[in-house]
Amino acid sequence: QVQLVESGGGLVQPGGSLRLSCAASGTIFSSSVMGWYRQAPGKQREPVATITSSGSTNYVDSVKGRFTISRDNADNTMYLQMNSLKPEDTAVYYCKLFQRLRAYWGQGTQVTVSS
Repeated sequence: QVQLVESGGGLVQPGGSLRLSCAASGTIFSSSVMGWYRQAPGKQREPVATITSSGSTNYVDSVKGRFTISRDNADNTMYLQMNSLKPEDTAVYYCKLFQRLRAYWGQGTQVTVSS
């Protein structure tokens, strides 16, 4: 069984930065893909960025150039560095791990961008 725990959310002013972390425990395979998703109030959950164990990344257009996803395979931790934050980035951010045809989700961490 895989467990994911996010941390690092909070309240930040527009233009500020936050770094989210996702710690994974359990059996993690080298074929796993990890990613960050977010869900704003009244909206569907959407992908933000994904990363493979080899480091290949993908980003949604709205965060390109501002967010950076990274992954430390040695301790099964994934990060999301968020810079130049905007009010529209406000959402609950979820960590996801996909392997062997199964998806695992964290409990989410709130990010609020407001002055």
